[in-house]
Amino acid sequence: MNLADSELIAGELENFGYTKAGENDNPDIIVLNTCAIRDSAEQKILGKIGELKKWKKANPNSIVAVGGCMTAQPKVAEYVAKTYPFIDIVFGTENLSDFSDMFKKFLLTRKRQIQTNFVHKTNAQRNQIRERKINAWVNIMHGCNNFCSYCIVPYVRGREESRDKNEIINEVKNLVKSGYKQITLLGQNVNSYGNDNPQIFGNFSGLLLELDKIEGDFRIRFMSSHPKDLSEELIKTIASSKHICHGIHLPVQSGSTKVLIAMNRKYTREDYIKKVKMIRSILPDCEITSDVIVGFPGETEEDFNETITLAQQVKFISLFMFVYSRRKGTVADTMEQIDELTKKDRIKRLISAENKIATEVAKNMVGKTLRLLIEGYDEKAKAYVGMTDSAKAVFVYSNENIIGKFVNATISKNVGSKLYAQN
Repeated sequence: MNLADSELIAGELENFGYTKAGENDNPDIIVLNTCAIRDSAEQKILGKIGELKKWKKANPNSIVAVGGCMTAQPKVAEYVAKTYPFIDIVFGTENLSDFSDMFKKFLLTRKRQIQTNFVHKTNAQRNQIRERKINAWVNIMHGCNNFCSYCIVPYVRGREESRDKNEIINEVKNLVKSGYKQITLLGQNVNSYGNDNPQIFGNFSGLLLELDKIEGDFRIRFMSSHPKDLSEELIKTIASSKHICHGIHLPVQSGSTKVLIAMNRKYTREDYIKKVKMIRSILPDCEITSDVIVGFPGETEEDFNETITLAQQVKFISLFMFVYSRRKGTVADTMEQIDELTKKDRIKRLISAENKIATEVAKNMVGKTLRLLIEGYDEKAKAYVGMTDSAKAVFVYSNENIIGKFVNATISKNVGSKLYAQN
């Protein structure tokens, strides 16, 4: 989602006549699009801002702008503006649509443009500079209503707001006509699409049905799905589709019902397992990826072991694993915390367990012929990199340049969880 926002900012700058700086160019403007999901992300960006002080001094006519989720927090925006006086523009995620006006005012007056009091505005779709001609990111909604106790997102991106269905359909049609091969629909919870106005927008399944009617050779994938809202209707829509990927990212966060309740996830371990069984009964070839947070406040050894056994039962093809990071302003920040050594020990054990699971899954894929989208070339492996429906990377050996193409390749071997194929 941050990548998609960055592409929109680049589009706004192009409207002013700017072009992307080359690797050896000295840029006229640097925009830092920040993240606030973990404290480590904020510390990293503050360090990057500090590094720019010397550059700005050597290039006084240059422009430095800082935006995104971190500066969508009023107190943080005020801190950044006060601590780093060389920053020219500060704006938040919900005010992305203000960036163009703020930039114009700065060019005309050379006076700092600081936005620290945020009022939600619809971020209209504008010119977007996409990085590559293979993958395109399409926001179908903004914001989140879930208020998971560890998460800052609802506070920095606002409440759920769906984009107009016809606007989304037209955008995807244009992307397919332009040659894009994979369209990823984005939302904090794509399953909630349309809930803010179902009479006008319908629901997520209905949107997918319309997008699947578009002619062309392309894929549709989406992220992220909240388990509580994943419906049988949606899975049946995927099963009957031509373009929608059979890989689903379904963040579980914990295998313990007690921890899930503390996280305010609104489902239990048993609910999640039922969803997985439903998916695989309708989509037998579906691979599932997930997110897990280790060391959440109050997590016991028993709770942690339930996460490992859940991973072993579901057999995730890949798992994004994170150590819990405190976020000021969230409910979890007020809970009794777990010590860092325990968290580090648990994340190591979970990684080890998931590596065994992923290796087993990969071994079972050897001999299968899969349709892969070739997204690039890996110099170290001397092979092309193709992606499965579930976004699993496969190294593909080929005598011709196949980047940007769909190919059918048979998995010849696995080395741990890594897959290799011959075109």
